[in-house]
Amino acid sequence: MKTRKIGVLKLHWKILLIIMPIAALFIALCIGRISISPSEVFDTIMSKFSSDYEVSQIMYKTIWTIRMPRILLAILVGAGLSCAGCAFQSLFANPLATPDTLGVASGSSFGAALGILLGLGMVGMQLTSLAFGAVAVFLTWLSGSGKGRGLGSIVLSGIMIGSLFTALVSLVKFVADDESQLPSITYWLMGGLDKANYTSLLFGAPAIIVGIVIMFLLRWRMNLLPLSDDEAKASGVNIRLLRIIIIICATAITASCISLCGQVGWVGLLIPHMCRMAFGGNHLSIIPASISFGAVFMIVVDTIARTATAAEIPVSILTAIVGAPFFIFLMRRNGRWQI
Repeated sequence: MKTRKIGVLKLHWKILLIIMPIAALFIALCIGRISISPSEVFDTIMSKFSSDYEVSQIMYKTIWTIRMPRILLAILVGAGLSCAGCAFQSLFANPLATPDTLGVASGSSFGAALGILLGLGMVGMQLTSLAFGAVAVFLTWLSGSGKGRGLGSIVLSGIMIGSLFTALVSLVKFVADDESQLPSITYWLMGGLDKANYTSLLFGAPAIIVGIVIMFLLRWRMNLLPLSDDEAKASGVNIRLLRIIIIICATAITASCISLCGQVGWVGLLIPHMCRMAFGGNHLSIIPASISFGAVFMIVVDTIARTATAAEIPVSILTAIVGAPFFIFLMRRNGRWQI
């Protein structure tokens, strides 16, 4: 199958990319242990802003307290990880690059596991997760950058630092209490959106939103990321500064996502590839497409996770079950890995 090249998104695609996450959010609000009709969902949403709509307290709590923050978190995580994955794949010219390329996911996971071990609350755990995610990226940059070293050295350093923090996570699990702390750490590392609330969103969402907005505004410059320094200089763009900005944004997004819901794999790898196959390699198209499709993908996966069985399925299990076979299918259809 030949890749369809589109330089700039056409109007109908721009409209569709905006409508899809909104439609997915509305449908997901209807689905759950308690099925709610679309008209009831609409009335409950409007009751928040107008006294003309009256709904029961159970309905209001189900929509606004339980489902809405969870779906909003799914939108943020899906959009953020997809955008970060797209940026890293272009930055390192590597189709297998993911948001964890620089070790941020392993560092953030260690910070969260340490927070659980120390008995910190949700906010404290988020803080330690963000802090150690930043530490992991700093160590990666410190060990991999330098005169005469390319991006390949940074990737190798990221692998090593990621392995180091993965070992530290194992150490924390080894010393954790078997009855209380270890199950919490293990379940959290599997990824899940069940603890979503407005307080955690208020704390973690700004970094994700700011990172996405910056990369969206710089999306036309991101086409220069795979170029060499000399080629980029000819275009008049400070490629080193651009790379630093993209790395900071992608790191902040990834660390914030992990601090909110644990490790969620495959989103940052699968969605950007789908968008490249559909829209070509122009970041003017694939960045907004990755944001939209990533949000929809996470809403769908999380809805399945909370409704498919009596016990909630960890999100990372479903993303791997869906992502791995579909990614192989895309690779076979396309005939080659593409950046």
